[in-house]
Amino acid sequence: MTSVAVVCEWSLLQLGIAQAINVQPDLQITAITTSVNDLLRDENGVEIIVLTSLRAFDQATSEQVAQLHQQGYAVIVVSTSEAQSDAVLCIRAGARGYLSRQTDGSELATAIRAVASGRSYFGTSLAGKGLPVAPPRITSREREILQLIASGATDREIATKLNITENTVHTHLERLGRKHGSRRRADLTRLALECGVLEN
Repeated sequence: MTSVAVVCEWSLLQLGIAQAINVQPDLQITAITTSVNDLLRDENGVEIIVLTSLRAFDQATSEQVAQLHQQGYAVIVVSTSEAQSDAVLCIRAGARGYLSRQTDGSELATAIRAVASGRSYFGTSLAGKGLPVAPPRITSREREILQLIASGATDREIATKLNITENTVHTHLERLGRKHGSRRRADLTRLALECGVLEN
């Protein structure tokens, strides 16, 4: 079961998105809210966030995507904007999915499943338009490991600090290496900076 949160300012649209998701046997709404800040205040176990952008696009949507991406969430944007430049801004900020206002419930479910399996999904209106690659999603556990690596901790120290085995640490490092293209500690420290795990 994939847990999903909906962030939408309009209650009627919230209801429609929630119904489209809840009729799917493998998807479950665990939070519905009107703002990103409200969502981040609660520990909700959400895997994927459907973020709606109802205004003519402004920088705020991509900033919200970046904020959620840095917290380790996978974000799908449903936007009223048809401009490719707006999609590019959101994808560069970390969006794993981007859908237009023409999206129906079936395509939304397809996008959520694609993102849940680690892929990206961009709506049919954006097909073949040479979009950038979204940055890798970093889980909360991977963020903890990146933070410890950047502070100079060894694999054994990481295992002790997080109360996990060294083999589990190695598994996380392998995943981070696949996402980032390198397992070298210097490169992972740079990734920690890029993902906002550390301050410059």
